[in-house]
Amino acid sequence: MSRKKGERAVPTVEELERELKRQRYKKSYWQVLRSTVFTLIVVAAVAVLVAVIFMPVLQIYGHSMTPGLDDGDIVVTVHHADMRTGEVIAFYYNNKILVKRVIAGPGDWVNIDEEGNVYVNDVLLDEPYLQDRALGDCNIELPYQVPDSRYFVMGDHRSVSVDSRNTSVGCVAEEQIVGKLIFKVWPLDEIGRIR
Repeated sequence: MSRKKGERAVPTVEELERELKRQRYKKSYWQVLRSTVFTLIVVAAVAVLVAVIFMPVLQIYGHSMTPGLDDGDIVVTVHHADMRTGEVIAFYYNNKILVKRVIAGPGDWVNIDEEGNVYVNDVLLDEPYLQDRALGDCNIELPYQVPDSRYFVMGDHRSVSVDSRNTSVGCVAEEQIVGKLIFKVWPLDEIGRIR
């Protein structure tokens, strides 16, 4: 059968079925792609919300918490209303987030001797996380009573840490606290609970 110039060939049934399958696949592909992208966006938004509101992830800067936490470590925190002695917390200070250890709570009396031994309410603190003790940068009058709704905090590297022993930082108010550090996630060979 010959065609005249400009006439179109009539497609066969097989060709029509193939084209129909191709169009259905194309439509299905774009629906799956759109659904996948939407799901990924929702999951990412939920993850960011959880990370920001419930479990902030922080990177450690500086050396005030060595040897337990080093510069560059990445940690997970959790909002915690009741901070206990010995727990490591993150708090806001001058548009930065600092990380220190809770030494005493509201109303407690803190005293530090020349060798860096810390006494809370006249009881020597057991501090197995320290490598060395030091009085450090202390310009407060000792013994010192922690004000209401505040926490006395110190870094684990006592000779270099600027913390509640210095009036430039002072005691940490409850509203400054970001949360309690619970888990180190980086570096990978040091993953684990923070003590």
